[in-house]
Amino acid sequence: MLIRCPWCGERDHAEFTYGGDAAAARPADPDAMALDAWLGRIYTRDNPAGPHTELWQHSAGCRAWFKAVRDTVTHEVLATGDPQARLTPDGSS
Repeated sequence: MLIRCPWCGERDHAEFTYGGDAAAARPADPDAMALDAWLGRIYTRDNPAGPHTELWQHSAGCRAWFKAVRDTVTHEVLATGDPQARLTPDGSS
């Protein structure tokens, strides 16, 4: 699988680290969360089939974080952009 880093270009997936669902809301105050809510946030995840927006880090390259739209069925990376990019599920920005 090839992933296109927005800054370094296309590289092998082994250079990257998956960072999770880019659409997942981060808690404003994690210390105020109940244990059950915290455990659910960590361990309960959707498993969508098709285009999904994710966070990735180019850990063996520029070390920058970015968003990617990846088809979870084919593993094709449809689009990448900086972490604030508004990438759509079809891969357009």
